[in-house]
Amino acid sequence: QVQLVESGGGLVQAGGSLRLSCAASGRSFNSYTMGWFRQAPGKEREFVAAILWSRGSTRYADSVKGRFTISRDNAASTVYLQMNSLKPDDTAVYYCAAGSFVGLRGTTSQYDYWGQGTQVTVSS
Repeated sequence: QVQLVESGGGLVQAGGSLRLSCAASGRSFNSYTMGWFRQAPGKEREFVAAILWSRGSTRYADSVKGRFTISRDNAASTVYLQMNSLKPDDTAVYYCAAGSFVGLRGTTSQYDYWGQGTQVTVSS
């Protein structure tokens, strides 16, 4: 019912910035939690950031706190992840996820919908 399409990934130097976008379609998102996750080769998919669509409340993984910002544009039905001060350890495929009433502490299995992912590579 919900479709998510990520964009904005690419190659960036350490210390640089990148903004990812997640265009959502299919329904109203007032009850939804939107999340960003990432997965590096050989690693588990890990939580990055989440936002409650209606309230705008946010939560971040400790590894990105202070560097990344999640936000949403209601009119555009789009969620963003602004990434600053990027490090090589941030290199991964980044996925947008959505789920109804998941909450800011929701885990991977609690999200109902996933995008296809976008590659972010940070060079040193």
